[in-house]
Amino acid sequence: MPAETPVVFFDIGATLADAAFEVDGSLTLRPRPRVFEVLDALAGVRRGIVSNPGEGAAARARAKAALDEAFAGRFTDDGLIHWGPKTARGIFDDAVAGAGVAADDCVFVGEDADERAVAREAGLRAAAHPVFARAAVEGRPVFWARIELPEGRSLADLEAVAGSAEVVPVHVADGGLVLAMTTVRGVEALEQGGFSVRLQDQVEETAAFLIRDDRPVVPAAPLADTSAEGRARVEADLRASAAFDFVASELAGTGRAGEPGLSRRDERTVVSLGPAPGGVYVAAAAGVPVEQVHIEGAKPGHTERLLPDPALLSRPGEPDAEGLVQRARGLASAAGLAGAPSAATVASVRAAVTPDVIRAHVARVSGAAPLVDDGPWKVRSRDAASDDNPVVADVLARRLHDLGLAVRLHRFTWRGHRLTNVEAEFTVEGSDGAVLVTAHLDSTADQGEYVDENGHWRPYDPAIDPAPGADDDGSGVAAVMAAAECLSAIVKSDRKPTRTVRFVLFNAEEQGLVGSKVYARAAAAAGDSIAGVLQMDMIAGFQRDGGGRGGGAHGARPVEIHAGSAVPGPAVGASETLGDLVATAMGEVEPGLTTQRLTGADDPAAGRSDHASFHERGWAAVAVCENFFDDTAPATGTQQYHKPGDTLDDRDHNTDYAASIARGVTTAALTLAGL
Repeated sequence: MPAETPVVFFDIGATLADAAFEVDGSLTLRPRPRVFEVLDALAGVRRGIVSNPGEGAAARARAKAALDEAFAGRFTDDGLIHWGPKTARGIFDDAVAGAGVAADDCVFVGEDADERAVAREAGLRAAAHPVFARAAVEGRPVFWARIELPEGRSLADLEAVAGSAEVVPVHVADGGLVLAMTTVRGVEALEQGGFSVRLQDQVEETAAFLIRDDRPVVPAAPLADTSAEGRARVEADLRASAAFDFVASELAGTGRAGEPGLSRRDERTVVSLGPAPGGVYVAAAAGVPVEQVHIEGAKPGHTERLLPDPALLSRPGEPDAEGLVQRARGLASAAGLAGAPSAATVASVRAAVTPDVIRAHVARVSGAAPLVDDGPWKVRSRDAASDDNPVVADVLARRLHDLGLAVRLHRFTWRGHRLTNVEAEFTVEGSDGAVLVTAHLDSTADQGEYVDENGHWRPYDPAIDPAPGADDDGSGVAAVMAAAECLSAIVKSDRKPTRTVRFVLFNAEEQGLVGSKVYARAAAAAGDSIAGVLQMDMIAGFQRDGGGRGGGAHGARPVEIHAGSAVPGPAVGASETLGDLVATAMGEVEPGLTTQRLTGADDPAAGRSDHASFHERGWAAVAVCENFFDDTAPATGTQQYHKPGDTLDDRDHNTDYAASIARGVTTAALTLAGL
């Protein structure tokens, strides 16, 4: 490539910056870590934009103004700025023509593998992250790599090296292993810093996933004479191999017995990147529906999408986590009980968070009632690929705005769909951190049984199949909305929290925690301070007769509080402290609930719900749910998980139970917020 002619086009959302919209349509772009460093280092390289700000001239003008404000003086050639969807090559052809150079003299930098594939189709080079823009200009490949930390070296030590090299981490397995993207130059820097690096496949147009396999591992030969460490290594290798073989088989078209596969691509559709916590890392080619593969016997949340983040190793939430523990200790020494809820808060919660309120919210978002009161339209599905999803997000945002909260819409793209995380905040000036009350707004019914007009099995199709998601996670959405209404009522009564409170609804959770990862990554980049995250994921499933598995309407009402994380550091203890607060609140406001505390790396929900996205960055977080994950006792949660039968009318959907859990979480959140 001639050195004097390269043109580098950047996507904006998630690649250059995190995008947040106010309800009035105004847009703020917050540059991602290392982006300015990259842009300023591209001396002699013309820079442009290929990005989709939404439909219409107003959206484009708004995006241009936000770009100019966030990146003043860095994108000055309007002829190199192109707005529109990147799902077809036309926009890239136009970008090349406007640049006046050959397609091979142009580079597209974008996080989305599908969009990079379209750019490649148009003849451009591509880079998965701005850190690799120079490598793409110079024609140097980028690899997936496993970085091993020797004993005595920390993630902070690794960050000190990786933060100034051609290295971008995507996942921290534990204190000794990190999956990353890197060039050969990055490898040289890492090895000089004392770290071991094992290169895997080239990144190109692939995306990384962690696939967990919950099936038991049976070694071919006894391991009695092997050390514990050796046995663990053998079992990890066997589990990774079994998980990868299953996924590759499904995607290659062999599928389940008598069923067509999800794809007819070649064997390079998916590549193993080696053992991962509980399973295998894989790199999947653009367009490959990894999220639709379900390993036999897999527990919920077995697929996790991995996103690049140069700041992943810095753990910005750790000071907040340490502060939470210190405050709890101080309260305990002064009052004998850390975080005991006030009588006034308990009374307010009981008045606002009722079964009728929960039921009404669930009915609206699951299609049992019109989405807008007195309106004709009902939700069919909240699947991330459904046309209903953005409508639901917008309506929920308006409801939260009407409560007097400051609403921001965090936009991101998943497989060509423009999705939204909804955030509503009651801001307290001088707050030492925000309390987050969260759930995920999307749904799926991909575990249902579907047939075509000829009676033959067919895969789930979000474009036509209903996914009401009344329990998963319409119940969590209802609880977040009720909690927001409760705080609004408290504020109107002239009681104010001493800490900022945010209500957040994540999108694309069912696609591997995508929305919460995008949100937590942006919060870390923005320097947000977060006191704690309380996530509710399925809180209404309670088998009426116990389903033959214990519990039931006349037995104990269990609720699970998950604080476990494989990520080392202060977040581990802080999450347990946050779980203590939730358990205490549950006992005060709903003494009929039996709390089940699950902690440590063996927590069955570790890494499997949206709270994990905050653990990744060092913040305290817990997931609260019905008796569903815990396999130490017969479960009594939903029997309609990811099925079209997950409706408000399901015999085991219990809004009294959901309201009880929602009261406990709301009380804990408001107590942590100083009420």
